[in-house]
Amino acid sequence: MLKRIVLIGIISCLLFSIKSDEADVLPTLKVSPNHRFFTANGEPFFWLGDTGWLLFSKLNREDAEKYLEIRRQQGFNVIQVMVIHSLSETNAYGDSALINKNITTPHFNNSANNYWSNIDWVLNKAAEKGMYVAMVPIWGSVVKAAHTNQIQAKAYATFLANRYKSYSNVIWMNGGDIAGSDSLKVWNAIGTTLHAIDTAHLITFHPRGRKQSSIWFHNESWLSFNSFQSGHKNYKQDTSKDDFHYGEDNWRYVQVDYNKPPIKPTLDAEPSYEKIPYGLHDINLPKWTDADVRRYGYWSVFAGACGYTYGNNDVMQMHNPKDKAIGAYGSKGFWYNSINDPGAQQMVYLKKLILSRPYFERVPDQSLIADGQGIKYNRLIATRGTNYAFVYTYTGRDMDINTTKLPGSKIKASWYNPSNGIITAIGTFNKSKITKFNPPGTPANGNDWVLILDAI
Repeated sequence: MLKRIVLIGIISCLLFSIKSDEADVLPTLKVSPNHRFFTANGEPFFWLGDTGWLLFSKLNREDAEKYLEIRRQQGFNVIQVMVIHSLSETNAYGDSALINKNITTPHFNNSANNYWSNIDWVLNKAAEKGMYVAMVPIWGSVVKAAHTNQIQAKAYATFLANRYKSYSNVIWMNGGDIAGSDSLKVWNAIGTTLHAIDTAHLITFHPRGRKQSSIWFHNESWLSFNSFQSGHKNYKQDTSKDDFHYGEDNWRYVQVDYNKPPIKPTLDAEPSYEKIPYGLHDINLPKWTDADVRRYGYWSVFAGACGYTYGNNDVMQMHNPKDKAIGAYGSKGFWYNSINDPGAQQMVYLKKLILSRPYFERVPDQSLIADGQGIKYNRLIATRGTNYAFVYTYTGRDMDINTTKLPGSKIKASWYNPSNGIITAIGTFNKSKITKFNPPGTPANGNDWVLILDAI
């Protein structure tokens, strides 16, 4: 009987897979020839993502367009979204995603706001704005709680792949805040099926906090690039025996992935969110700030990541007046106000800096730092191309730099302010194995700066 139900579900999935009104054509993202970055039509593509997890389920079309437009203006180019967060999922119009909470039977009706038609609309609108959508097919907790099996997973993935393979702005984000070892066969079934039917789109895996996709899937042919979730705990809270104990050092995840063969791009797909409490669950604890989300961005990208995903507690859950006064993890602000929080407006300066110099030649290079990188918040981290280098400090501490690593006889130095993108010239210097630089301001957490060095 179960096999019969699943077979009916598979037929239903196939019947509703085809969609002719695909999104306005954007260049499909590809992995760069050196396997470290992404390209769009051969041009550099720096992933600047936002976790708009509940966009499909909680926003009507007017609000969805408002959200996308603001994020576009702020420089974001990827939105991470859950397709199904619950088997009883409905959208803002009350239309269900599934029939009888069955993952193999997507629900369709003649409504213009049908759950799946509404997703189509959002994808088209994102494409109009030059944005890509990283879609999580089914959140990890749903697979775990519903005991989703491989046959069901394959049927659902077949439906999704056939329906959205013609949308050029789709990225697949398998998993969803879960260890890959939990329902491993299901995640491989989804990844393999998506890749077999939809060969054009990138696929990754979104793991649980303080884990990275490369632990389980690095050698799988369906995994185009690695993702990790550095998570929301601070140094003191990172005590679990099952985790890596990297604390807030998200650059360590990059370092692990960067050195794994075969080479694949990697990025932090979920660092600590702006305005979420340390450790998530105790809402009386301090909350992560704009300075923290900047730090996670610069640390991971300078370590070799191909991009960075920002998150905001109020925005990721699309908290609004219809919700409880205090949402998940102590959320009190409404998404349409918090969308303009300082961290969100500052992320574009990371993207602009990275794209301001030759892109594909960039590598992490800590040998530029002559006096030791330091630990925790005092960590210095450096990246360079052939004729330039960037060094990031979160605390604004003095740094001794080996400028002989760059060609030529002289270097031009400048300070870059990550909070506003303003560049301040320092001067021109002869190269030396130790050149001391003193950032503006008094050393303190959040007095962050990037030292820019250009060979002349």
